[in-house]
Amino acid sequence: MKFFLDSAKIDEIQYARKMWNIDGVTTNPRHVRNSGKPFMTVIKEIAKEFEGTTNKSISVEVNPHLTDPEAMCQEGMKLAAMSKNFAIKIPATEAGFKALWMLTENGIGVNLTLAFSAAQALQAARLGAKYVSPFIGWKEANGEEVSHFIGEIAQIYRNYNFKTQIIVAAVRNARQIVEAALAGADIVTAGFDVYKDTFDHPYTAKGLKIFADNWDATPYE
Repeated sequence: MKFFLDSAKIDEIQYARKMWNIDGVTTNPRHVRNSGKPFMTVIKEIAKEFEGTTNKSISVEVNPHLTDPEAMCQEGMKLAAMSKNFAIKIPATEAGFKALWMLTENGIGVNLTLAFSAAQALQAARLGAKYVSPFIGWKEANGEEVSHFIGEIAQIYRNYNFKTQIIVAAVRNARQIVEAALAGADIVTAGFDVYKDTFDHPYTAKGLKIFADNWDATPYE
């Protein structure tokens, strides 16, 4: 399973690469805004960070105001030309699916984002999306049941040998990462603090203190 960092802050991305060997990055307009920098500055910065790599992926979203498939496609092609690592995020709308189809016909990798149903994920795979991003945190916050959501998508993809990779998005905690892995997702994308929390457990800290105290009480030679 691959871990992507859901962020547009270059310091978080650099830390995640150095300490966690992160497999990729997903951005969205909110993350870009939180970086405090202009859109183009941010994505150029991230592209440069991964320059020369061949196995890393960076998802960059088109202008969410665009509703015309042709306009989405044109902007997607412009963004894709900036880096070989870019996958273009297109929303799961009727116009978005058309733009997805147009981009894949031009050999551009697409991340179909804001997917909230297995039917949307099926449509994305039919049209050749490189990735699909089902959001689980938002569904849970709205009171929706998600325990079978990712499993349904994974089973559909196995049934028809679709190559689209599942990026489980809007992940809020370590348990959701585990559940995504159990369901057969290819990738999870989570925020910096979510990943930091996964390294800690109170029993690990307790056990380490016990071992350290015994180490200190034992002659070394």
